[in-house]
Amino acid sequence: MKMITEKARQTPVHAEVDVLVAGGGPSGLAAAISAAREGASVLLMERYGCFGGNLTHVGVEGFAWYRHEGTIEAGGLVLEFEDKSIEVAGDNPECQSNSQALDAEMFKYAADLLVQEAGVRPLLHCSAVEAIVENGVIKGVIAESKSGRFAILAKRVIDCTGDADIAALAGAPYTKAPREQLMNVTTIFNCKGVDGRRFKDYIANELKPTYADWGGYWDIKTTGKEDDLFSPYFERPFVEAVRDGLIPDDENVALGGSWSSITEEGEVTQLNVVFVGKIDCTDVEDLTKAEISGRRAALHCIEVLRKKVPGFEKAKLRNFGMTVGTRESRKIEGHYTLTKEDVMEQGRFEDSIGIFPEFIDGVGYLILPTTGRYYQIPYRCMLPKNVDNLLVAGRSISGDKIAHVSFRNMSCCVTTGQAAGIAAAVSIKQGVTASAVDLEKVRQGLRRQNVRYD
Repeated sequence: MKMITEKARQTPVHAEVDVLVAGGGPSGLAAAISAAREGASVLLMERYGCFGGNLTHVGVEGFAWYRHEGTIEAGGLVLEFEDKSIEVAGDNPECQSNSQALDAEMFKYAADLLVQEAGVRPLLHCSAVEAIVENGVIKGVIAESKSGRFAILAKRVIDCTGDADIAALAGAPYTKAPREQLMNVTTIFNCKGVDGRRFKDYIANELKPTYADWGGYWDIKTTGKEDDLFSPYFERPFVEAVRDGLIPDDENVALGGSWSSITEEGEVTQLNVVFVGKIDCTDVEDLTKAEISGRRAALHCIEVLRKKVPGFEKAKLRNFGMTVGTRESRKIEGHYTLTKEDVMEQGRFEDSIGIFPEFIDGVGYLILPTTGRYYQIPYRCMLPKNVDNLLVAGRSISGDKIAHVSFRNMSCCVTTGQAAGIAAAVSIKQGVTASAVDLEKVRQGLRRQNVRYD
């Protein structure tokens, strides 16, 4: 590879804070808000123009779609996010669960309110490009934006980028599967001009979708208890369209999936039916390919819907998500690696900082939490090796492939983010490093913020 040598430069310091949170998705919002509530000065940095991550950038409204009668979960900011969404956008029950579908556009504003109410300093349109590390301790990041290149110094840094970007820049070890084995990325889109009554009649009287349908064209393992539950899922029209030559067959693109809401205005939201494979979402060339091929496939899907699904005859694209939705990339090597057995056998840990239901969705598994089973999440999963005062929250904590399919879900990302924010603030109060924080003090903070960890 051809290389050039950059000139040495003096970099101005833009801000100095107690806690810097990089990435404003569900985990980053939770980390920033919870740290501020514990008295820390907090800056929340986000590369796009709004907070919310997969909720707002991608359009995934099914924030807690796993929740059913009998589900036990951590609570805390997970419930507050739903409450804030109801406050600004109105009640919108998610169609397959006991949860709220969070309006992707209105949650941009809800996130602004949550950040402002907590006293968090927001910084949008800004990306970290280098980590500042001295003697194995992170001191902040170098960032770039339309304002140029500058430093943000912090006593603690929380990596909520989803791809462990800060951990990787800091030299912390991580794992990442080959692109052929990574989970698919998705182009989410929304339709307008749908006859909602006819579509609902089709769902109720002809499609009659359940989770058992997920096993029609994919190899899915369930516990059986999920099979007869309603699922907003359709795949048959897309498979038939490929078979009949109505749309091109692309070996790297799978079509068929779910929707979220059907509005009185004729909108069907969160059409999650385009899955693009063999994409490494830390590779800019792969991301470019995914964005372009995903939009093309989404428009093919709308043609299929018009021809094969009652109510969609006059449907048009309302909008694409702001960016392709990603599921898997880097995972840190933490001081503990959460395993499939931990998730599926109700793992318990002395350093638990949160819980999550026995919910697995992906890589051939579909297990819904209807029986009260849950696992604990150990603090050590969020501590990367070799770099202190750096915490990692969200989908890139330390875990194996099956555990990742559970903890990658947005509500779990909120739980790990909330714990990371509290731990960062408490460790500063104590005058110790993040790895040496008194976990009982952290748990006192979790209790104050209504998070269950046992």
